[in-house]
Amino acid sequence: MEDLLMSESVQKVHHILETKQVVHQLRLLSDSTRTAQMAADVLGCTPSEIASSLIFEEATTGQLILIVASGGHRVDIDFVSQQLGKNLQMAKGKRIKQEVGFAIGGVPPLAHNQPLETWLDVRLLQYPIVWAAAGSPFAVFGANPQELQRVTGAQWLAVEEADLEQLA
Repeated sequence: MEDLLMSESVQKVHHILETKQVVHQLRLLSDSTRTAQMAADVLGCTPSEIASSLIFEEATTGQLILIVASGGHRVDIDFVSQQLGKNLQMAKGKRIKQEVGFAIGGVPPLAHNQPLETWLDVRLLQYPIVWAAAGSPFAVFGANPQELQRVTGAQWLAVEEADLEQLA
């Protein structure tokens, strides 16, 4: 893929994927993928196959935590907070852009300005390929969920109580 066509943010993500030897498909798109539904429509897949990077903040410490969720489902923040022993709330967009290095709608699961505690939704394991933002609302990459786990160093997490049996 021609680097000149990619924004600096997308180049950063692509470089990490290449350096870490992640088998992936990078796609630059003419339509925005700012939401899981928009991405699914553009890619011709279901929203559940979209790996949405959601950044939360621990209310007491301010620590940023990334949860890469299956786009077809909501993260039960109370349930996740209880599992992790943290008081989570959504992080503000301005802080995400400043500290993580990417704007909401294009936050990838890797290549952040600072290391983030990262968790992957167990529902992503249902699919051979999941699609994640690649640093821009107009770029995505597809990868196997296990490869995504390897490259991010994330742990698997049930984001709703009904998902607990998938961790067993």
